[in-house]
Amino acid sequence: MGPYQPELEAFPKSKFGNKMRQFNPDWYKPPYSGWLEYSIKDDAAFCLCCYLFKNEFESRGNAGRAFADDGFRSWNHGPARLKSHVGEVNSTHNKCFNRMLDLKNQRQSIRASLSNLNEKDKSDYRIRLNASINVVRFLLRNGLSFRGHDESEDSEYKGLFLELLEFHGNNHPDVEKVILQHAPKNDMMICSTIQKDIVDSCAKETIKAIIKDLDSDYFGILVDESKDISHKEQMALVLRYVDKSGELIECFLGIVHVSDTSARSLQEAIYSLLENHSLCLSKLRGQGYDGASNMQGEKNGLKSLILQDVPSAYCIHYFAHQLQLPLVALSRKHSDVKNFFYVVTNVLNTIGTSFKCRELLRQHQVEKLEELLKAGEIFTGQGLNQERGLQRPGDTRWGSHFKTLENFMIIFSSIANVLKDMKEDSPLKLDRLAAGNLLDNIQEFEFVFILHLMFKVLLFTNELKRVYKRKIEISSMLWSCLTLQR
Repeated sequence: MGPYQPELEAFPKSKFGNKMRQFNPDWYKPPYSGWLEYSIKDDAAFCLCCYLFKNEFESRGNAGRAFADDGFRSWNHGPARLKSHVGEVNSTHNKCFNRMLDLKNQRQSIRASLSNLNEKDKSDYRIRLNASINVVRFLLRNGLSFRGHDESEDSEYKGLFLELLEFHGNNHPDVEKVILQHAPKNDMMICSTIQKDIVDSCAKETIKAIIKDLDSDYFGILVDESKDISHKEQMALVLRYVDKSGELIECFLGIVHVSDTSARSLQEAIYSLLENHSLCLSKLRGQGYDGASNMQGEKNGLKSLILQDVPSAYCIHYFAHQLQLPLVALSRKHSDVKNFFYVVTNVLNTIGTSFKCRELLRQHQVEKLEELLKAGEIFTGQGLNQERGLQRPGDTRWGSHFKTLENFMIIFSSIANVLKDMKEDSPLKLDRLAAGNLLDNIQEFEFVFILHLMFKVLLFTNELKRVYKRKIEISSMLWSCLTLQR
């Protein structure tokens, strides 16, 4: 039907400075005639195409809130703002406008295009589409990348998507006849936009299957947020429920970009995500977060805000964090433990950042293993005597510190030998001095004593964490079963 463009005898006037101004019906004329519309109720101008399609593109000013959400009312700047809204050829507005034209032109729709094809063309189209879908599903299932650095025809490696599609065709002659170079140039089903559309469809179908399995029943949520590589705050949400067979299910629902990590912003993002997937908030029966203040605050924390709306959404603090937080606090206050981890970190940085040092570490481990086998101190067998590396601990995950210290103790002699080689053979004097200082530090009684002490402490907490986690899973299953019986 096109944009709504009423012709009024007199449009409402508003005061701008010393003058009264109003919407100008001449703006209905080209070049704005195809998309500009006026709302009598709001006394505001809107862009029809941006209102319909702006969510498909990243908004960059010219498809902002004025013309797409709130409405434009600055009549004194009308011509200039209309022009800036349209923008350049590749602006968001023009992309939305082209989408609207495609929607209006039904002759270009997939249904119309397929009806004009003969049976062979339809069959070839379906084979091409199914081949691309199968490749996308395989890459998604295994968490692999799609694109290649150089995807030209003469490239030796075109990326996993194209390489796997070609491999699929080589093993299925009926597919090979209709894909890649054998397909019409405008219907190859391999461009990045097609790949993203298929990925988006797979995501929607997966979420649809999760929602269907939940079947409007009770559920809990697990929420955490972190920064991505571009330093944007991302909130991840996981659904937790018991299926019809009594199995505890945890399914990832989605990631949402949040402008900040305040409790109110996270609450709005969670409610919006649940609403988008038709999940009723009244069915929420559990919350699971870490110990951050914006999550666990008694008055303004996310837990409390949700409990105000859903009193039965009980919150369970992640027990691993309850164990880790005291360890972090105490270790930072104790100077000896703090210095111990400082030395461990320096050893990891010194050896782990050099390929030559890592290779020396492997060689010393092999030599030590052969020596112990000859002496009969260890035995061979499946899963025994695995090669160890220097795993870096996480700043807030003290469960990872246990693995770091375990490896450090097992390959202690190999680490000492590598530092000794660096002390004697490093070409730079500063490297020789640093390696010598680290070697002296790790051979001191105090360092070895704290190494064994912290290993024992972390061993206990690691076992407690496993027991707590298992108890939480059992309690959640029992609680969920009781909820289902009610």
